[in-house]
Amino acid sequence: MSIEKVRAYFKEQNMEDRIQEFDVSSATVELAAAALRCEPQRIAKTLSFLVNGKAILIVAAGDARIDNPKYKAQFGAKAKMLSPSDAETLVGHAVGGVCPFAVKEDVDVYLDVSLKRFETVFPACGSSNSAIELTIPELEEHSRHCGWVDVCKGYCASES
Repeated sequence: MSIEKVRAYFKEQNMEDRIQEFDVSSATVELAAAALRCEPQRIAKTLSFLVNGKAILIVAAGDARIDNPKYKAQFGAKAKMLSPSDAETLVGHAVGGVCPFAVKEDVDVYLDVSLKRFETVFPACGSSNSAIELTIPELEEHSRHCGWVDVCKGYCASES
């Protein structure tokens, strides 16, 4: 199970006790915010795309949406989300629990600037009923991101 891979990763970091599991689904931004009792924008959703035959992940704030022109300018291709079966095969996590932790080796992870307005955010942990609260520096470290990108729209940049 995917959450077990994530749990093993965070155990190596002495952080597995910070993973939260819920009796309810946290598979969408709205459900995760309700389970965590936090603002939806603080959910760090992980979106999976195919770029030139390779899976990439973009972690963005819960209230942000992909801006197609920005995405194309950044990655040189039209935004094409992975199907649920491709996400599990290529990334290693099922849709609803896709996260930037314990992913397959050849998957590149990017963090969207929409996250920078928060001190802490809540990404999933490999299942549709889990999350972990991380500071932005912790997210940078544990996602092993390739870099920050600006590929989203629709969020309020001034929140904190």
